[in-house]
Amino acid sequence: MFEALFFKGDDMPDFVDRARIFIKSGKGGDGHVSFYREKFVANGGPDGGDGGKGGDVIFEVDEGAATLSDYHYGGKYKAESGQDGGRKRCTGKSGADLVLKVPEGTVVREAATGRVIVDMSGDNRRVTVLKGGRGGTGNMHYATATMQAPRYAKPGGEATEVEVLLELKVIAEVGLVGFPNVGKSTILSRVSNARPKVANYHFTTLHPSLGVVHVDDDSFVMADIPGLIEGAADGAGLGREFLRHIERTRILLHVVDAAGSEGRDPVEDIAIINKELSGYGAGLTELPQILAANKIELLSEEEREEVLNRLREACEPSGVPVYPISAVTGEGMTELLRAVNETRKTLPPGTLVFEKEVEPEDLQAAAVTGEIEVFYDKKEKMYAVEGTRIERMLGYTNLESEKGFAFFQQFLKDNGILDRLDALGIEDGDTVRLYGHTFTYYHND
Repeated sequence: MFEALFFKGDDMPDFVDRARIFIKSGKGGDGHVSFYREKFVANGGPDGGDGGKGGDVIFEVDEGAATLSDYHYGGKYKAESGQDGGRKRCTGKSGADLVLKVPEGTVVREAATGRVIVDMSGDNRRVTVLKGGRGGTGNMHYATATMQAPRYAKPGGEATEVEVLLELKVIAEVGLVGFPNVGKSTILSRVSNARPKVANYHFTTLHPSLGVVHVDDDSFVMADIPGLIEGAADGAGLGREFLRHIERTRILLHVVDAAGSEGRDPVEDIAIINKELSGYGAGLTELPQILAANKIELLSEEEREEVLNRLREACEPSGVPVYPISAVTGEGMTELLRAVNETRKTLPPGTLVFEKEVEPEDLQAAAVTGEIEVFYDKKEKMYAVEGTRIERMLGYTNLESEKGFAFFQQFLKDNGILDRLDALGIEDGDTVRLYGHTFTYYHND
């Protein structure tokens, strides 16, 4: 038995920050085997054309998108394959690229390992994640003095498929954190153009809301992160889902209910939230933090002084300044925002971009399987390396680039091909054939 959950119409979630999809590049078209035929021409030469290149899979930032809802249902996204080559040296048409548009801040990970493939942030606006297979060469390329009628052509490079996890991590300089219902959404709606849903119950905010805050002559983006609860870092509630969205922030604006209107102690609340930030990791405790003691309009002068003294004793020794505010009346908001802006200006500019942990070439190499044959071709008087793994590797490796050739050399080493050539007695200056490519061999001592 299993349960299935479907959405349609208004039931479709309005905010999706995680999705799992399969992506696949296009296969390269196969090279063609044919021979020139014309009346009164008895022995026409080979004229089989090359196959077309397979389409790439490209991720591109969509400036107008704020959610991954387009990928909510998962599925497979495939680039177009290249067409096979034809007669009369006709090259097959290249396959169309597949462009997947995502919101800025989307991190693309290899689903099996969690390694970062690309973070669509900063300068990463359009990135090729999977390259299509190269088009196979037709038999017109293989004619030699000793082989004038070659009856073979190179197959197109294989497509590469990988399951990826898309994670949206919002981009904002300032992140509002704190327990549910402490007034974060009210603060954001008062100081910015954002209009988050505001009500007096827990988890009013179920996804981050962004707003642009203007302070004097400056402006910055502030994010209202959904309220945390104790145990969030360990997965309680939706804690880890929420915490993911403050990884890029540069300043944490910690909001606390100074009036304890829900029966909690504000000093204890601060300790609990900081414990959750520490438990999550990702350097969150190292970020500058400012405390906004909200709801002071509910306190008498005497109560206000007592609570603020306790908060300052708890926070200021660790470098966290305390600002009493009322998000409802606006009291103290100007002073708070100026303090946030001054702290922001002391920090180096730039957005946190998660470093790439796996190269697209590694994903493609992992998909290559099959036996490799290494032998000496007495007829051609050269060494040969053949097999589907070599064909596929050559199909996606650009030997004309420095990086591609380095990858090719490492492939030969890692797969024991160089050792097998040595065992056959290869010497410096000998020729090695890998399908349509020939190389002069030299030991690298």
